[in-house]
Amino acid sequence: MVKKLKQHVYRLSHEIGDRSMAKYDKLNEAAEYITGTFSSFGYEVKFQEYEAKGKTAKNIIVSKIGKKHPEEIIVIGAHYDSYSNPGADDNASAVAGLLELAEFIFDKDADRTIKFIAFTNEEPPFFKTEKMGSFVYARDARTRGENIKAALILESIGYYTDRPFSQRYFPVMRFFHPNRGNYIGIVGNPPSGDLARRIVSLFKEGSRFPVELFVLPSFVPGIDFSDNWSFWKEGYPAVMITDTAFYRNPHYHRKSDTYRTLNYENTAEVVKGIAAVLVELAQSERRGRAPILM
Repeated sequence: MVKKLKQHVYRLSHEIGDRSMAKYDKLNEAAEYITGTFSSFGYEVKFQEYEAKGKTAKNIIVSKIGKKHPEEIIVIGAHYDSYSNPGADDNASAVAGLLELAEFIFDKDADRTIKFIAFTNEEPPFFKTEKMGSFVYARDARTRGENIKAALILESIGYYTDRPFSQRYFPVMRFFHPNRGNYIGIVGNPPSGDLARRIVSLFKEGSRFPVELFVLPSFVPGIDFSDNWSFWKEGYPAVMITDTAFYRNPHYHRKSDTYRTLNYENTAEVVKGIAAVLVELAQSERRGRAPILM
């Protein structure tokens, strides 16, 4: 997995590079790579297209249809655009994880449907607007009455360091969490708190990699700085899975956010933990015990 994660990140951030509506050909090149990779696993790829600044934007969607409760949906997503930079951690690392998870799940049994979605237009100037790809999806899902039981958003999952005091926090939080940026964070708002706590528990069953739980109100800077915001706006339970981005990574939104700065061994451990989460969330009953999602 380590080698494939690096290959995906290298392709998206180094060979393709800056990808956005302002670099439309590069954004489409990234979309073609993601589409081709999903297809190579055996998925039927669908697109959710919409207009943004006079151009066609598109979310890329593949589904593992549930056998018992196909109407109950688990979404796992990551945005594939970048912000005027190579975007290795933000967010090629997460797209790489999304692709590896999709391949892993393809031949697994699932009671619920799992949707893997590569979202577009997460970055400014579309962030927290009606043209943000995840908001287009979440709003349309709510209109259709889509029964999304959980949305897992992968946001910058590749940067780790053992350097003391490398991890920064919103004031006060530093007293309750490690000062080294060597863990993955599970972030939820209060309505998604139960989901976040379940995910932490399930993650620990699948990986020994350090994990920290953050259940905080949206006024804390960064808590809603990704596609989880879109699902919260539409009343869906959602969490962000992240290395904490600008609270840790000095290359955030800079030209230096390159594939060379990431730790692919740690990223692979994070993906293994998320795989365990997905397998369990997709089941309507958990090993003879009570359902893990209501």
